Amino acid sequence: MTSKTQPTHELFTESGFKKMLKKLLSILGLRLAGTTDARDHLLYKPYPSQATNFIYNLTFCDELGLFRSQARKDQDPLWSVLLADNLDKNAVRKIAEDQAHEGRVRVIAYNRLRAAGNVVPSKELFGVIVEAPFEQGLDVLAVFSEGGIRYINQSGKMAIFEGHGHPLEQPAKDLFHAAEPIVKMIGPWEKQRLAPPLVGNVRITFLVSDGLYFGEGPFGVMQKDQMAGPVLARAAKLLQLVVATGTSKANN
Repeated sequence: MTSKTQPTHELFTESGFKKMLKKLLSILGLRLAGTTDARDHLLYKPYPSQATNFIYNLTFCDELGLFRSQARKDQDPLWSVLLADNLDKNAVRKIAEDQAHEGRVRVIAYNRLRAAGNVVPSKELFGVIVEAPFEQGLDVLAVFSEGGIRYINQSGKMAIFEGHGHPLEQPAKDLFHAAEPIVKMIGPWEKQRLAPPLVGNVRITFLVSDGLYFGEGPFGVMQKDQMAGPVLARAAKLLQLVVATGTSKANN
């Protein structure tokens, strides 16, 4: 989960999805069936697949218990610092401030510092998540500061793009930068993350150094909103590219 990985992308063809999901869970140190302690930390379960629900909840980086269930804690020095029972605030702050790390890693570091009562900078954005529910299920598109992408289709299948130089890095960053002005205008949500939005609404969640921010409303209203509209336009463009790339890959 650092930004030093080679550019890769995995896509949501049937065979590719199963291969990608096993690979991703392996990287995260999760068994496909999950573990009891990790299941206890799943805030929400919008998908039939438990593995997909893991990835959905992990995307928000707000529940450390999910990450603590990972075997990687014992194998990766970075995660041993982030997940240590006894917080080394200087070491964690060093991770949080290191721009070489992925946005997810940095926001987790800031979350640990903040939870322990340490002062953190405000309004430093690391991730943007757009949730759009449909009758068939929940579509989720997430982008992170380094250009990484997570897309969960309403069917529960996923597309993953990560590492500098992947084919959709620039449109992902365009979406990310379109969201930065919103963070300057709003503040953090002080309560537990809400359940996925209801059909007809769209929610934009921002992973920020000082907490989760979000905006939600009817899709038509949000689309016309001066702040949310540009983000949703970029998200729609990126989603088209994700699907087109997946279709092209499947046909090759």
